[in-house]
This record gives sequence, C-alpha cells and structure tokens, in this order.
Amino acid sequence: MPRPLRRLGAHSPGGLQLPAAVPTAATMYAPRGAWSDGECLVVSDTGNQRVLIWHALPTADGQDADVVLGQRDFSSEGPQASGEGPQRGLHLPTGVDVIDGNLVVADGWNHRLLVFDGIPDQSYAAPIAVVGQPDDVSVEPNAGAEPTLSSFYWPFGFAVVGDCFWVADTGNRRVLGWRGPHIPEPGRPADMLLGQDSPGLREDNRGGQPGPVSFRWPHAIAGDARTLYVADAGDHRVLGWTPHPEGDADACLVLGQNGFDTAEEFKNRPQGASRMRFPYGIAVSRGRLAVADTSNNRILIWDSLPREGAAQPADHVLAQPDFDANGENRWDAVADDSLCWPYGICLQGDLLVVADSGNNRVMLWTLA
Repeated sequence: MPRPLRRLGAHSPGGLQLPAAVPTAATMYAPRGAWSDGECLVVSDTGNQRVLIWHALPTADGQDADVVLGQRDFSSEGPQASGEGPQRGLHLPTGVDVIDGNLVVADGWNHRLLVFDGIPDQSYAAPIAVVGQPDDVSVEPNAGAEPTLSSFYWPFGFAVVGDCFWVADTGNRRVLGWRGPHIPEPGRPADMLLGQDSPGLREDNRGGQPGPVSFRWPHAIAGDARTLYVADAGDHRVLGWTPHPEGDADACLVLGQNGFDTAEEFKNRPQGASRMRFPYGIAVSRGRLAVADTSNNRILIWDSLPREGAAQPADHVLAQPDFDANGENRWDAVADDSLCWPYGICLQGDLLVVADSGNNRVMLWTLA
C-alpha cells in the first residue's frame, strides 16, 4: 500500500485529535475539499469556515498555511467571517479549484461560487465575482426564489471537463453545465440541465426511483475529453457519460451499483471492489480514476478509466487492508495511513490529496 507523503492539520496517531478550541495556521476542523497542481495547495477547512493556501507544496507534516480566506486571521472561526458579513466570509466551503488562473470556491451554505483574483497571496481577500447570487451579500437558497438555471442550493462541487463548466448543484439534485471551459459570468443561465425535468424542480431522483439520469446528492464532478463523471453520493454510486452529454441524457456507466435503477447501501457487509457508500469525492488524472468512498473510509483507484457498463471493480484500495474492510481508521487507533470519512480529493499525476474530514486533516499521497 502506498504511504502518505505529508499530513497537515491534526497529527494524532493513536487517538483522534479534536479540533483546536482556537484555530491556528496549522489546524483544521472537518476539511472537505482540496486542490493542488503539484506546486501549491488549497484546502477548504470547512468546519472553521475558511480556505487555507500553501503557495509551495508543504515539505513538513503540520506545516502552517501561508494565507487564509473567509476569516480576518488564522485564529478566527465562524460563518460569514465570524459574523462580519458574507462579502469576505464563507459558510461551509467545500469544492476548490483553480480555473483560468483564478481560485474558485464552492461556498456551499451561501449557495454560490466565489471567484478570486489568481491564488491570493494576502489573507482575507475579497472575491472578484460571485456566481449564483445577485450580489455579494445575498445568501438565500436559489437566491430566495424557485430554482432557475442561474441559481444554486448547496453547490458543493464543480469542474471544467472538456469544453464545459459543470456544477454539482447538490440541494437541487441536479447538475448544471455551461458551454465554454470558463467560469460563467454572474447571472448567465446554464446551457444544460441534468437530473431534473425542468429548472424549477428539485426532488430526489426526479420524484421517483433512481435512474440513469437522476440524482439524490450529486456532490463532485470530474472527467476527461471523452467521459463526464458525477459522484452521486446519496445514491451510493458514480455515473458516467461517454461522450459528454449535450443535454438531459442517460448515463452509460454506473459504478457502485449493479444497475442504474438501484441505490442499495451495503452498511456493514463486506464491500468488495464494486460497492460504494456515500462517495463524495472523485478525481481523474492521466487515465486513472480515484473515488473517495466516504462511508467506507477508503479511496478506490481504477488504473484505466471505465467508460460504460455497471459495477466495474476498482483495481486498488487505499487506507484499508483489503476490499472487504470498511472501518473508520480500520476500527483501530488513528494511524498515519488510515482514513475517517474522506471527502474531497484531488489527483494530479501521481499526487493524491485527500481531505480526511473525520480525522481533521489533509493527507498527501503518492501513487507512484
């Protein structure tokens, strides 16, 4: 099994370390998102309502972050910049990525995406654009109205895949797509709607049973030039479209389930290489697929990208001794290579970054 290169946040082999009463530049509370290009690192320190930035990839465990966003300083915590307001504050930030050279943050419970100028080198920077709300002080679900093609309800994940910008609009149980591989301008309606019959609907699985183009909790998005993948956490599966959908269309791939019409949760039974429980994170790089199989406390790896069919087994598992194990920290003391509820992941070549949420840390692994 590969070993982690670095551990940031809690350092607690032998026992779970609770979040610090006062945050620091080196501690985290339930991080749920991470991004790296192999040179710098960005983490959604979700429980502390902030984003941490390392401008060079950390070279030591527990290394301090360089920049904090969403809070005035490293010792502050709480939604909306400790009550100062949403203009520079965050509420449950989750997905993070750098697109067109600018950092984008999924500010989940403020129901918006925030765009920053580059990767900020100053703490408490203000965003330069807000997507999903009419201004930088509005924070209501769907901008205080019924869902539209330009509003969000808990947008937790997003990605540029091929020539489109995709958002997992989790609370509206849908995926929105904008043609053009760029961040959409504020107020621009999406060009594509997946998972609902019309923009004003937001029922689980379109109000019925799971199907090849329905969602319960779409949470993360990844893909390559041929295939779009969506981690549908609430249905315990990953869906895939080859080629990319041009509109509402059936998926041709399902991972985690034996078919498109089931959403079975294997709780404490042996999981095997083909089952998932609440897969919240997904990443693609150099022809490999990684999935954060969150409730099974493991990362699944496919050495080649699955394109169609059902229940294709993973090739490798990280953080568990085999494919049938699924315990939090392997039902033992916290280890330097165990996981407890991994959420967001990023795969950049052989570098895998995992937001190990339940252990209040982020881990950098190498898959070489």
